[in-house]
Amino acid sequence: MAASEDSNTLFPIFIFSILALPLVPYTIFQLYHLATKKATITKCQCSVCMQSGKYRKSIFRRISNFSTYSNLTLLMLWVIMVLLAYHIKSSSHEVEVFEPFSILGLEHGATDSEIKKAYRRLSIQYHPDKNPDPEAHNYFVEYISKAYQALTDPTSRENFEKYGHPDGRQGLQMGIALPQFLLNIDGTSGAVNLLGIVGICIILPLVMAVMYLSRSAKYTGNYVLKHTLSAYFYLMKPSLAPSKVMDVFIKAAEYMEIPVRRSDGEPLQRLFVLVRSELNLDLKNIKQEQTKFWKQHPALVKTELLVQAQLTRESACLSPSLQRDFRRILEVAPRLLEELMKMAVLQRPPHGHGWLRPAIGVVELSQSIIQVAVPLSARKAAGGSTEGIAPFLQLPHFSEAVLKKLARKKVRTFEDFRDLNQQERADLLTKVAGFSPSESQDVEMVLEMMPSITFDIKCETEGEEAIQEGDIVTMRGWVTLNRKNHRVRALPHCPQYPFHKEENFWLLLADPNSNNVWISQKVSFMDESAALIAAPKVIRESKEWAGASPKELTSAVKEAVEKVRNGSRLVIGRFLAPEEGTYNLTLYCLSDSWLRCDTKMSLKLKVLKRTRAGTRGGVQMEEGAGVEDGVEDEEVEEDEYDDDESEYSDDEDDVVAEGSADESDNKED
Repeated sequence: MAASEDSNTLFPIFIFSILALPLVPYTIFQLYHLATKKATITKCQCSVCMQSGKYRKSIFRRISNFSTYSNLTLLMLWVIMVLLAYHIKSSSHEVEVFEPFSILGLEHGATDSEIKKAYRRLSIQYHPDKNPDPEAHNYFVEYISKAYQALTDPTSRENFEKYGHPDGRQGLQMGIALPQFLLNIDGTSGAVNLLGIVGICIILPLVMAVMYLSRSAKYTGNYVLKHTLSAYFYLMKPSLAPSKVMDVFIKAAEYMEIPVRRSDGEPLQRLFVLVRSELNLDLKNIKQEQTKFWKQHPALVKTELLVQAQLTRESACLSPSLQRDFRRILEVAPRLLEELMKMAVLQRPPHGHGWLRPAIGVVELSQSIIQVAVPLSARKAAGGSTEGIAPFLQLPHFSEAVLKKLARKKVRTFEDFRDLNQQERADLLTKVAGFSPSESQDVEMVLEMMPSITFDIKCETEGEEAIQEGDIVTMRGWVTLNRKNHRVRALPHCPQYPFHKEENFWLLLADPNSNNVWISQKVSFMDESAALIAAPKVIRESKEWAGASPKELTSAVKEAVEKVRNGSRLVIGRFLAPEEGTYNLTLYCLSDSWLRCDTKMSLKLKVLKRTRAGTRGGVQMEEGAGVEDGVEDEEVEEDEYDDDESEYSDDEDDVVAEGSADESDNKED
């Protein structure tokens, strides 16, 4: 019976230990991460965002933010640990030390006569002949008799003095940390217990592992189906126009799984009439184009119409079932667009370059979806604006009618509007556009949140004075984000996009003439802690490789840390130097969340011919052109619209040829 009680006590202790080993370190890590994580992420405070309720900190929203699977699991495990600790404390008993004087009710040093008197007195009370209670009999035999022997019998007294017990050395009692029902292996109960152990400990984990692996095998690390990546890879073309990116985007496997109901037919027909102008249909053969459109896969038709509803502000007319599908499409859109961007800039043979034209189209589509109510057609000249009304529509309270009023005051571009000082903008909006002071203040808040990017980039061959063909060229430098409100970590103003969206930037080193992307890198300013670890590490390694002194090394690391805290991120990329010649490249930094916040810079890369011996010749410099490390930096330019479909490249009808022709057209010997 004692062994059973010990086992029942040890099993909760065993479970408590198993839970505490991973749970305590994980909780400490989470608390440390929560304490060190900066909570100063700037959110738009304009009246439009506040009315949308997107960032409203109600008690229900806080509970929903906390109620994630990981947080609830962590809380549940801690509740189990507290209950186990209480059970262990209430069921455990202290180890009793055998003390004969205390048992007999005597003090240490009592005489033999006092010991005998106490023994007789307790015998009258607990002796079996005087007291028939079984517990009294057990107490008399186990305690009173042994206490008397320990104090009167020489052998018992010697054992007590040596081992602390009149019976001599006591054996070590051990228990099994399992519940008692698992230890009863007699008869049918043993077989049931064995099956239970096998099912819980072996079969159940195997089933869960198979289910997890079978599901995770379908997804990438960005929670995008692998079938989607395959479709994007095969549909991506170098000549894909920005206006045609939508046709590739909607073919994601996630969207093909959206159910198509019979009840959706009539609402989709009405939606088609509202967004028909955005579907790139040939107006000359409108009937044939409409028939061709509806003959597509129903999921494709539904997805494209719902995306166009987002771009044209027509989502209010959707039925409740379509609203659920609409939210699902928008929820996964940023992840799908990121993977589509990766497919566009994926290095492909023979030169290992990505494609600039579709990459720009993906960024433009991302900007349009996130900023909402910015259809692709709005990028064309309209509303009195020579560059399109799209950049203005991301500002609160703006419409095409407002732009026509502003055009009368010769404010025709978004840059003209941003270049005005605060008082001039306020007067223009209140007196010309008819804005109230609060609406004008909302516009000013959004303008202060809009990012501005600057570069400090150079390309060089490490350890060499010039770049020769076949060299590994390293592009290294800093990308700095600036805002008028002096914030680095901020969420974009997108009140009608119903989900949390962090702004990201794509850095592309490309050749616009050949449509080639040489280097691509995603840059995020949200995770400062990761940048504080990565940037100093790279700077330290490069300085150590260059043989810098400890003082120079410390100074360089401190400077890198200060740059990161001031809103800069270190970017590094490598590419293989092409054939001999001068290449006019362009460095793009494209925002996936804001319009007209992109920056580009021209770079002139001069590649020298490699000598037979493999040694370096002198750098061939042209008169009047200062070339340093093979790169000539030109001033940062603002983006310009060269055509109706893209802000960055010409919309040519011919397909850009691949192969050696791309390089020969690009070189200046």
